[in-house]
Amino acid sequence: MIQALVDSTVEQVKKDFRINARIEGQAEDGWILVDYGDIILHVFSPKRRDYYRLEELWSEGKVLLHVQ
Repeated sequence: MIQALVDSTVEQVKKDFRINARIEGQAEDGWILVDYGDIILHVFSPKRRDYYRLEELWSEGKVLLHVQ
């Protein structure tokens, strides 16, 4: 599921905005980071999301979209 979300997002952003992504991590590890420069997309498994709790770390950052 993680890989499908990343693949779909990367494809759509490239199609709509002509922006290429840099991708780090693997779905098997439970976390993939998609880097668009000014925008970073984190796609987590539920287990990794609970472990890292990035929302707390970046509590002053602006959340554009939160999907659970």
